[in-house]
Amino acid sequence: MKTAVEELSPTRVKLTVEVPFDELRPSMDAAYKKVAQQVRVPGFRPGKVPARIIEQRFGRAVVLEETLNDAVPKLYGQAVDEVDVFPVSQPDIEVTKIDDGEQIEFTAEVDIRPNFDVPDYQGIEVTVDSAEVSDEDVDTQLDALRQRFATLTGVERAAATGDFVVMDLRAEIDGQNIEEQQANEVSYEVGAGSVLQGLDTALEGMSAGEEKSFKTELVGGENAGDEADVIINVKSVKEKVLPELDDEFAQLASEFDTLDELKASIREQARRNKLIDQVVQAREKSLDALLDKIDIPLPESALKAEVDARKHNLDHQIAESGLSRDAFFRLYQTTEEERFEEFEKNSARAIKVGFVLDKIVKAEELGVSEQELTNFVVRRAMEMGVQPNELAQHLADNDQLTLAMVEIVRDKAKSVLGDAAKVVDTDGNEVDLKAIYTEINGEQVVEEGEDESAEDAKPEA
Repeated sequence: MKTAVEELSPTRVKLTVEVPFDELRPSMDAAYKKVAQQVRVPGFRPGKVPARIIEQRFGRAVVLEETLNDAVPKLYGQAVDEVDVFPVSQPDIEVTKIDDGEQIEFTAEVDIRPNFDVPDYQGIEVTVDSAEVSDEDVDTQLDALRQRFATLTGVERAAATGDFVVMDLRAEIDGQNIEEQQANEVSYEVGAGSVLQGLDTALEGMSAGEEKSFKTELVGGENAGDEADVIINVKSVKEKVLPELDDEFAQLASEFDTLDELKASIREQARRNKLIDQVVQAREKSLDALLDKIDIPLPESALKAEVDARKHNLDHQIAESGLSRDAFFRLYQTTEEERFEEFEKNSARAIKVGFVLDKIVKAEELGVSEQELTNFVVRRAMEMGVQPNELAQHLADNDQLTLAMVEIVRDKAKSVLGDAAKVVDTDGNEVDLKAIYTEINGEQVVEEGEDESAEDAKPEA
């Protein structure tokens, strides 16, 4: 087989492949067997029709077509390996010549990863947040803990922001009740930001037993987008009462006997979290600094596929929410146009990141051990709430184990970048990532296990 490469652009090539007929023999034998199974010829059992009879009855073109359908995709794969290009799209293949018994020729146009060099990343300077824990950090965590143990107490006053109300809701259009837009005994925190515009404003100042109506646009159901009168009937008003910060609260909310012990534990955990954040920031900022040094043309097909995938996921999220598109974007305080612009930007970055990390993986000869793959599956299974063996089987059945391994080695490439950087915090202190790995994961960290330890130190996104 002979392959010639023509560069159509920095991100697209045309392969011209010439193949001697002898190399088609396995595919041709398979084609005869397949056609023999499909045709019926008197005097011959299915699958036993000789090749010469098939050609006499149905023509050699039938066999050649089946042969090429089987052989060309395989030959294309071999050609790609021979010329060392990295396709990022499905090829446009055309058989341009069939010299029966001698050779065939076909062309394949395909988008590829462009050629580029990765600059030296040793000593890239990055700045990360300080790991110093302030009293304010501890107070923030304590307040969040108090919120979890808050109680609701009924009050004989009008509702205000932060109060909880229990209410009945119904909607009417031109005086006609909309059955699917009714809900009873709904508990809601005033000021939480309902997708039903005007609800928070209407609730403020209402007391138990009062009824009020307001006009708004419905956000779900058959009448989504229509203006309606929404009638609120407040059944009760409750205020949130936070527990006192004392030893009794510490015993209620934790395994500690005193508030001082609880604060000390929160401070230590906060410090650990900040150390992990330093590792993550060092890796991401090193990658960002490296990306800024490289100008990589992006294949249009790969960019379009990435953007389309994100749009598809967005459509699925909106459908699952039960909201109209307008209500969905209003809930997340954005617009469809802003989200699409974000998709374009993030998709371009994601493709560029993949190209760069793959280069580092190859340069550093990074691989995936069986234990690393197992750890990956276990972590993902925990996140998804499924059994690890179920996820592993799903990945295997759907040919996704390769994608999992790509994700693992790319994470290891990020670790390489972070470890190679010169890292300081916002206070000007030098940050030793390896010391952080040791502190977080224990003294057993060894040189050959640094990548795995670093991965353990990074919380999953």
